[in-house]
Amino acid sequence: MAKTDALSILESAETKEKLKELDGNLIEAIQKDALSNRLKNTEYSGDPTSGSVVINRFKNAESANYGTARSAGKGSKLKNSGKVTINLDKDKEIIEEIENKDLKFFAVGGLAERRTANHSKRMAAELDRAFFALAESKAKAVTLATGVVDIDDVVEAAIQQVEETNNDWVDGVDRSDIEVTLSTHAYSKLRKYVDVIDGGVGAEATPLFHGVRVYSNTRQTADVIVMRHGSIAQPVSIDDYAAERIGLSNASAIELFYSYGTAAITPDLIAKIVELPVATTSTSDSGTSTGGGTTGGTSAGGTSQGQ
Repeated sequence: MAKTDALSILESAETKEKLKELDGNLIEAIQKDALSNRLKNTEYSGDPTSGSVVINRFKNAESANYGTARSAGKGSKLKNSGKVTINLDKDKEIIEEIENKDLKFFAVGGLAERRTANHSKRMAAELDRAFFALAESKAKAVTLATGVVDIDDVVEAAIQQVEETNNDWVDGVDRSDIEVTLSTHAYSKLRKYVDVIDGGVGAEATPLFHGVRVYSNTRQTADVIVMRHGSIAQPVSIDDYAAERIGLSNASAIELFYSYGTAAITPDLIAKIVELPVATTSTSDSGTSTGGGTTGGTSAGGTSQGQ
């Protein structure tokens, strides 16, 4: 059997074409695997490959009496008071070495194809964790009213906090623009509630709660996060897959380099409940008292029943 030269394999047209194909597969897989990709703001100006992008946030327009602009000779200027510049300052790499003997049996494209699925999942996990860590750090804690402990009331209260926001940029938020991400614990509780209401029929086909999209998320620490779609931006720049011979060795490397940045565009439209409130029960000679405990900066009360 003729000896196969690793460098010739790396530089072959077939290998380069295969790696180019895997670039598209990687991006497609990340878009599918990363929850943050469905929620993030993509309305930026600029090219992520340049190292930074800009997202504008203009102040709400204000009406004036008829003739005001004519008298002044000019209209009101746009106030871009919420402008955010996002630097792609997180530079990352995934470099895996392959021995020449493995190249002979599998070829670079075959091995890369096997590893692409893993690379996309690791990138998705990293992007998600950065996205939701920032969301939690910027979110305003929800203060629950006394007696609010049931999962449907808890999530509804968090939704309303975002929905009712009113400031220079926002005059209320449509529910169709709001999204909820829940810890697996909180999602399970809400699913049980929805399943009971729907009779367990077709519940999974409707990922909505009171008109708001809901997702289960393993990459957040807060039990409940509510935000307007696009509240967080996370531009990503991914270099093409590359393969090269490692010097002074009989090995080669598959290389993936990428950069990203994460920023809050509308921090005023992010709310959280760190920990779901838990109803507490205590007994005494005079009766049984049921109430809500205080958790994660939220509190809930309850009622007393005599015997």
